[in-house]
Amino acid sequence: ADYLDNGNNKMAIQQADKLLKKHKDLHCAKVLKAIGLQRTGKQDEAYALAQEVAALEPTDDNSLQALTILYREMHRPELVTKLYEAAVKKVPNSEEYHSHLFMAYARVGEYKKMQQAGMALYKIVPKNPYYFWSVMSLIMQSISAQDENLSKTMFLPLAERMVEKMVKEDKIEAEAEVELYYMILERLEKYKEALDVVRGKLGEKLTSELQSRENKCMAMYKKLHRWPECNALARRLLLKNSDDWQFYITYFDSVFQLIDQSWTPPAEEEHSLEGEVHCSIEQAVDFIEERIREESRSSRPLRGPYLARLELIRRLRHRGCSDEYKLGDPEELMFQYFKKFGDKPCCFTDLKVFVDLLPPSQYTKFIRQLLDVIPLAAAAENEVALPGDIKALQQHLCVVQLSRLLGIYHAMEKKQKLAVVRELMLRYRHGLEFGKSCLKTELQFSDYYCLLAVHLLLDLWLEGEEAAVWQCLTLLEEGLSHSPSNAQFKLLLIRIYCRLGAFEPVSELYSSLDAKHIQHDTIGYLLTRYAGSLGHYAAASQSCNFALRFFHSNQKDTSEYIIQAYKYGAFEKIPEFIAFRNRLNSSLHFAQVRTERMLLDLLLEANISTSLEESIKSMSLNPEEDDIPWKDLRDNRDLTVLFSWDPKDRDITEEHRKLSLEEETLWLRIRSLTLRLVSGLPTLGHTIQPKNSEKTAENGVSSKIDTIRALLQQLEAAVDSGKKFLEQKIQYPVLGPPPTRMAGFFSNGSCQCQTSLFYLVSDIYELDTNGLEDSAEIQERIGNSFKSLVERLTDLFNKCKGDLIEVRDGTLKTHPNLLENLVFFVETISIALWVSSYCDSVLRPFKSNLQKKKKKKKESSVATPPVFTHFLDYVTELQTLTSNVIDHIKGLEIILTALKLEELSLKDTLLLQEEKKFTKTVQGKVQSSYHHSVQEIGELLKKRLDTIKKLKI
Repeated sequence: ADYLDNGNNKMAIQQADKLLKKHKDLHCAKVLKAIGLQRTGKQDEAYALAQEVAALEPTDDNSLQALTILYREMHRPELVTKLYEAAVKKVPNSEEYHSHLFMAYARVGEYKKMQQAGMALYKIVPKNPYYFWSVMSLIMQSISAQDENLSKTMFLPLAERMVEKMVKEDKIEAEAEVELYYMILERLEKYKEALDVVRGKLGEKLTSELQSRENKCMAMYKKLHRWPECNALARRLLLKNSDDWQFYITYFDSVFQLIDQSWTPPAEEEHSLEGEVHCSIEQAVDFIEERIREESRSSRPLRGPYLARLELIRRLRHRGCSDEYKLGDPEELMFQYFKKFGDKPCCFTDLKVFVDLLPPSQYTKFIRQLLDVIPLAAAAENEVALPGDIKALQQHLCVVQLSRLLGIYHAMEKKQKLAVVRELMLRYRHGLEFGKSCLKTELQFSDYYCLLAVHLLLDLWLEGEEAAVWQCLTLLEEGLSHSPSNAQFKLLLIRIYCRLGAFEPVSELYSSLDAKHIQHDTIGYLLTRYAGSLGHYAAASQSCNFALRFFHSNQKDTSEYIIQAYKYGAFEKIPEFIAFRNRLNSSLHFAQVRTERMLLDLLLEANISTSLEESIKSMSLNPEEDDIPWKDLRDNRDLTVLFSWDPKDRDITEEHRKLSLEEETLWLRIRSLTLRLVSGLPTLGHTIQPKNSEKTAENGVSSKIDTIRALLQQLEAAVDSGKKFLEQKIQYPVLGPPPTRMAGFFSNGSCQCQTSLFYLVSDIYELDTNGLEDSAEIQERIGNSFKSLVERLTDLFNKCKGDLIEVRDGTLKTHPNLLENLVFFVETISIALWVSSYCDSVLRPFKSNLQKKKKKKKESSVATPPVFTHFLDYVTELQTLTSNVIDHIKGLEIILTALKLEELSLKDTLLLQEEKKFTKTVQGKVQSSYHHSVQEIGELLKKRLDTIKKLKI
């Protein structure tokens, strides 16, 4: 066991063997040996050994524990349940084995069996937690039941009765048990009863979370629409803590609900269960004013009351009330707020919500007013006035962010914008002085100046200013050198490099972000969208692996979380874990990465290092199966991960999200169908008796071609939907979701090529079943397909021609679309070769039969059917075309190597000396990345060329 712990698996196996020589039946040694075998990659031997021991139904703790570890490593948790089921039968009174059995069921989600195991445990050892494990398992059955009616009429009422029994017998001990009772009542929509539990004696146990009782009461009041209670409780809690924003929202919601219902307090008795109720605008205004007066007396400044006043003004405006004047003028109030909190980084995000209250005509005046109160000092008359300390810097930064948000920078001319960029960078570099003592992991105080300057340059780039994008990269790389942990710099660099078609620098940037856990799903798209499509195949494999490793381990991890939640009685967390797991399983990104990863593996390996058939088998791919949950696909991407200070009309909207999801789903459907069509090729294996059609039906091959034809129709439909979608010509914001590869796929002709290849498969299959004799028409059709395919592939190649990087007027311009076209060419030619090897497998037997006939008749007058000549010509042309592309790529490599970038003069931009070195670095990175892409594409094509040479019949 020590050897296993230290990872010395071979020694562990040797030691186990020694032991087993002396003691043949030492179960535990056998299992430890099996673990060693499993870890050295001998899965089958390990499994056989383990089953040998399991068949003896061991009851000693060591063997059971060791087998559990082994099964877990094999990802076979269902075998653990069988193990403990047997152990419990032999040792029926063991609390330990029963609880292991319960946890084993929890790992595989067998809720009904969990419920029974929990009760069996409670009978042996009447401890409360075991009883409630059983109750929770009923709730889990209700959550996982497909039929909602069943869960409302059977599982939940049974759970409720089980808890009520404990309440009547006064056996409720822990807070978790009360939480569970509340959870059941809430799911049964018995809100009144749930409220009574929380407000009653049992509610006193709810102590672990701050305001746990109050929050639960509030939730129930809202469900019951008891607005007087909502209002009174929110009021009471705000008197305790006037900085708790959620209660301001509830307070306002309830006040306006009561006003709309014309509610009046009863004359004699209490207003409500929770005390006094406010039900008029006057009371609300007074209440907020009072909170502000109280704040001015408090020892530390609180933002809540001031923001609540703005929130109330906003709501009153929304309702068309003219009562807001009692609260003051929003512009003046925001000015006062800035004076009080302007030096806090949160000041901008606080005010951002309320800028709609300002009339656009006042924007410039408002910004000037804010600038006037910041203490800035200029060294000389014509110089920029700079802040003297961090407080003034924060205030100034807040104003700059607001200027961007109010669209003041967007309205400027190019010249003005460049002047602002200069000023912002000057302020950025000046601000670095305040951060000299910052650690490497801390951000510089002035980083946002640099980011805002880059945003202005991005505007210029989108308006057609080519040099601006290089300056963006230059400034970001400079920023990153001073602030190596700034994620915003890295994310923006990733987006811009990818837009320029350079993937190489991105891998390193992304790994330095150190994305953890769920981030592989939320920001992983930044990586996986571009790696493969820009020809970085190795990096693409790696980035898919990162993501897939997370998704696969999520399955295992979630079971562990659930088990911990049972152990510690955190019952309300269990449904959350299950929902989290489901959300990840139906993640759009997960489905995309799975599909692209398999296509990529086939592209790199099928018919190169292993046969297409073996590759598909090792992925357990089956054309009939579709494992993507189309109806439940969840878009978990974080599309706002990049900061943006754009006004609402330029920012990413809900509409953009919807369209992006639709586009991603359409593209995924096309890719998934392509993958399934390719995986169907080996299933059409050559049949022995082509003419006897009844036989073929029995062999199941004819149904296989039906599958392929059905998939082909689905592909046609998906392509049509994709084309319709693209007709809308959607433009996402520059920092919004990146568009898919669909537009390029259609416009460069790859789509038509790939579809016609799959139609060709259908024709070849027909030729195979009809034989050569009376199939002149099919043979001609195949010949024509070959011809048009070569034409289409040549067209596709022509769309890859041109310089990848060119120097125009002293500025660099990259052409990432040419690179993407090249990648599509490689993929399409690979599919063409897989189809050709299928043609080859059909034609070879015909050829050998013909030769036998010729030998028999001893004359060469037996005519060669035209399909052979067609196929030979086709293969020769494919070979020539591929050789031409390889030569073209060699040419690109030579041009890229010879490109002298240093001589570029970035005129117009008045680059400073320190910026120049970053510009050199940036251009070097882009050049090197393109070089790398072209090399990888060239290498792959050479391997494909070798497979063409084997196709000569």
